[in-house]
Amino acid sequence: MFTRNTEETEVRKAFASDLMSDVLTLLEDHLLLVTGLNTIQTIRTAEMADIRCVVLVRGKTPNERMVELAEEQGITLLSTGYSMFRASGILFSAGLEAVY
Repeated sequence: MFTRNTEETEVRKAFASDLMSDVLTLLEDHLLLVTGLNTIQTIRTAEMADIRCVVLVRGKTPNERMVELAEEQGITLLSTGYSMFRASGILFSAGLEAVY
């Protein structure tokens, strides 16, 4: 985990995408975003979409500005070496629902 967010984050559903325009169309609460897009725009999009947890896939490591912004916005920022497909499958197998 990269952020030092001490608040508990409830997640009910997940959405996997590298297209932030698709993320902005979602009308879901308690959502986890799985993405390979390792930019500050990912955090800005999560903020606008009220997403409190972002998982970066394929071993992507956020830069310090991403970490700072995630902390400021109360967004938990995680990273995994898994592909988006595999990470999504693991989350689904663990009981996390898909948006679609």
